[in-house]
This record gives sequence, structure tokens and C-alpha cells, in this order.
Amino acid sequence: MRSVRTTETSSLHFQFFTIPFLLVITLALDATIVDAEQVIGSVPSHEKSLSVPAVVAKVRPSVVTILTRGVPATPTQAQSGSGSGVIIDESGYILTNNHLVAGIKSLVVGLSTGRLTPGRVVARDFLLDLALVKITATDLVPATLSPAPVLEIGESVVAIGNPLALKGGSTVTVGVVSAVDRSVLTPDAETLYDLIQTDAAINPGNSGGPLVDLSGHVIGINVAIAPSAQAISYAISMEAIYPHIQSMIVRGSVLRPDLGFTPVTITASIMASFGLEGDRGVLALNVEPAGPAAVGGLQNGDIITAVGQQQIYNLGDFWHSLRRSGDQPTLQLTIQRKNAQSTISFQKPSLQKAVP
Repeated sequence: MRSVRTTETSSLHFQFFTIPFLLVITLALDATIVDAEQVIGSVPSHEKSLSVPAVVAKVRPSVVTILTRGVPATPTQAQSGSGSGVIIDESGYILTNNHLVAGIKSLVVGLSTGRLTPGRVVARDFLLDLALVKITATDLVPATLSPAPVLEIGESVVAIGNPLALKGGSTVTVGVVSAVDRSVLTPDAETLYDLIQTDAAINPGNSGGPLVDLSGHVIGINVAIAPSAQAISYAISMEAIYPHIQSMIVRGSVLRPDLGFTPVTITASIMASFGLEGDRGVLALNVEPAGPAAVGGLQNGDIITAVGQQQIYNLGDFWHSLRRSGDQPTLQLTIQRKNAQSTISFQKPSLQKAVP
């Protein structure tokens, strides 16, 4: 497990919730990538009237167990793990967390019927902590996703997953939406945004499983818990996930604007390597001479500390600030260069010019 903390305070510690689980199996890989099916939109709160058993009956066939085996980064790290996922279309795409499948050597998916089938990771994004797994199977039941869930604080939600790799299928817990638009800081010094906070009981192994409203629509993917607190857990909102699903299927990555440079979260080792000073921000590397950022005045080695009025600590902050800038035609960056601070502006490229 890895601990994360809220961006508002460092006194609370959170954990991703995958668990060790031993498994040895030979994989048969399928190289076919197809388009995802369209899913319907969000549901008004007055239509969220299903009973919890009805929600479970609707969604549980779409929830899977993901069993992984990999090479441990440290002697104390588990070789294998277990988490959850949710089927999003009949062709075999499964949405789960990136931290569950990072560094794995093999992967097996356990369906709600009890069948085990080989899977492979076809897309990953560490900033969103999302991954797509592909399996080849028939009679799959895709869940209904809510692209832009309209949530009320206090409304009931259902979490479904496979905590502790218990035999007998997925586990169901019920809670309420405690807050929305939360953010937490991961141990990799990156920020996860657009999180739904809930008090539904979440345990190791729920990672990657769906958070569902009372219409039976998936509103988020469970991602983190607060072990030192009481009933604080988080799910990545489907509003943040849905726009990237097609890109992940087709390109194997999230589509982001090409700004003409490579942004990298600064760390102590990076600062030492480049002989820089500073304790936060995003380092600009590989600045293209004819790119929009260079035209605006950005140079290799500049440290971006703010986008507009938003302070920047890491790559997650940077891309989140760009997304929040909306239709603004220009970007204003505060940069640190040789211990001097300045501000530059340049034309923001459209997503159509983006590269995966």
C-alpha cells in the first residue's frame, strides 16, 4: 500500500487499497483494440430511486476481480496483488486504477460468474490513476457510466468491489456522498483531483471498483482511503474519467495539449541533476524552438510555479490548472529562472493539435 494525504492538510494520511494475493498463471494475450460503446448521460437526483438490492443486481455482474503478479520494487513489497475493476463495454474493456497494474508481469481477471480469464493492460495514466484492461470473453455485462454525475451531498451511494480477495464474489457497502471536488497528494508527489468523498466502507482490494448512485450508474472509481480517520474514502469522479476513455482505447494514453515542451515534476534529485534551486513546481524540458511556449519566452530549465493565479507544485497541478482555464485563449505562466521570477504568456494550443 501507499499513503497519500489531502492537499489541504498534511496531518491526514491516505492509502491506495490493493492487497497481496499470490497467483501463477500463463497469459494468452489479445491484440485487438475496438471502439468503446456509447453510454448514457447523468441522471437527475429525483430519478435515483432504485433500492440498494436493485442497484447491486444491476451493477454486480459488471464488477470484476483483478489478480496481478509482478516484480517487487523492494524486498518488502508484495509480488502479487488483488483489486477490482468494472466492465465498460461488451468487447472486454475494464476500467481500473493505474496503481493496481503498474509494474505487473501478468494479470488475470475474475468475472462475476467465477470464471478466470487472462487480461492485458492496454492503457495507463498515472496522473489520473486510471488504467484500461482488455479481456476476450463472451456475454459480458457492461456497466452504465454517468459522464457528468450530478451529486448532492448526503445522497446514498453504493461501493462494489472485492476487498481482501474474499471467496464468493464481490462485496457491497453503502454510504453517502460526504463531499465532492476533493484532492489528495500521492506518495509520488502528484495530486489526484476531482474526487468524490464518501463514508461507504472501503477496504484493501476495493481499488478500481465502482462507486454507484441509486440509479445504478457508475459515478466514480474507488481509489483511496484514510486509515487514520473514520469513514473517509475517495473515488475518482466519472466526470474526470469519461472524456479520456476513448483516447485511452484508441491511443493507449490520455490526450493532452502539445505545449511544445515536456513538463516534469521537480524532485530533490532532479534539482540536483540540473543544478537548480527550488522546492516546488514543474520543470520545462525539451522546449521546442518553434513551439508555442518557446515563442512566448519559455526556456529549457525554467521552473513553472503558477498557471494564472493557481500555484503549481507538481504535474497534476499543472494539467489540472490548464483544464480549469477553459476557453481562455492564452496561458499565463509564472516561472523561476536563475533565482529570478517572471511571467510569460503564450497562445494555448487546441486539443486537436495535441499528441498522445
